[in-house]
Amino acid sequence: MEKQQSKDPLHGITLQKIMEQLVEYYGFDTLSELIKIKCFIDNPSIKSSLNFLRKTDWARKKVEELYIKTSPKFN
Repeated sequence: MEKQQSKDPLHGITLQKIMEQLVEYYGFDTLSELIKIKCFIDNPSIKSSLNFLRKTDWARKKVEELYIKTSPKFN
């Protein structure tokens, strides 16, 4: 019996990995323009962003959507 692969493009990717790649690619300045949330604007860090995103579903969804759109450019 074959294992079915997940159709979720984020399957197996942690929120921390998503943030690290987005910050490396865009930097916090551009991220704060693309997604207007305070944790990207005011004294940004990956740690503070992760704390906020884990508690705030709408913001996490925006970050995940940006990651999905941007991920082909990471290679």
